[in-house]
Amino acid sequence: MLKTSLTLPENVTQTSASSQVCLLDPGMEDHNDRPSENLGDLIIQQAVLREMDSLFGSQNIVKLSTHAPLEETQLQMIQASSVAIVGGTNLLSSNMNHYNQWKIVLRDALRLRKRVLLLGVSWWQYQGRPNLYTLALLHLALSYKGSHSVRDNYTKKKLQSIGIRNVINTGCPTMWPLANLQPDAIPQTKATSALVMLTDYSKNIELDQKLLELATSHYETVYFWPQGAGDHDYVTSFNLPVTILERSLPALENLLKSDVSLDYIGTRLHGGIRCLLAKRRALILRIDHRATEIAQETGLPSVDRADFAFMERWIREPFMTKITLDTTAVERWRQQFRTKLA
Repeated sequence: MLKTSLTLPENVTQTSASSQVCLLDPGMEDHNDRPSENLGDLIIQQAVLREMDSLFGSQNIVKLSTHAPLEETQLQMIQASSVAIVGGTNLLSSNMNHYNQWKIVLRDALRLRKRVLLLGVSWWQYQGRPNLYTLALLHLALSYKGSHSVRDNYTKKKLQSIGIRNVINTGCPTMWPLANLQPDAIPQTKATSALVMLTDYSKNIELDQKLLELATSHYETVYFWPQGAGDHDYVTSFNLPVTILERSLPALENLLKSDVSLDYIGTRLHGGIRCLLAKRRALILRIDHRATEIAQETGLPSVDRADFAFMERWIREPFMTKITLDTTAVERWRQQFRTKLA
């Protein structure tokens, strides 16, 4: 078993530390392991579990949901762990007493006692300075000894603005395998079919209809994968000729593993990243700060959702995908848990 050197809370020594590690998992809708309603969370979950299994071994990991409040049982499980890792998504905000995708409150943070490390976490959206409640919550919950992994510089600066400086911008863990991607591994020219994704919570009927019309006019077959719970009903409302996949991660995986010649174009960030991982040509349409921040730091292929002139060129003309990741930062985050093998 891989030996670990964990970032421990103040009152736990290395010799007495539990070997149990807690994952606070956005891919779980509740503490009973029911999958998240947003299948993009499951794409993030896959990446987080890849890292956790590599560092700790799956038998040492207990999983709790970030979507559900912590009750006494869950708090005791975290306290019995040597470290708790929050695995991804944009669950930090400037007003966590009003909007908290990570369902903890101040009294929970008091019990966490600086035990939590972040892995690929980002800010919910562009916001003002974090309020005092958020400052107190994060200072109580987050470790000040270990290094926190965030997926963009905006989040890093937000945390540093409230005095949390032990932060590394590693990019999103879903993208880490792309560090080894050769530019010629992904086709540069238009495929025969397209995979389109839309976002149920960020609808723009005019632009989304124009996107579907663009895709159906340029590709022989247009597939649609409903990542969110409302995506299926939304796309059917346009009454355009698209082939709708089952709303499951295996349905997406099966299409990507098939021999269908396929481009991705859509507003779902992690759906698009999953297509890149499958060596499919992909263009992510920016609907919020997440793709904007990640793209400007990594070269993730993206464009504003209203820039149809660029989309036309991307479809018609050769386009080279070149992703740049800070692998040194990724290794710094991993290395805090490792000891050299004898």
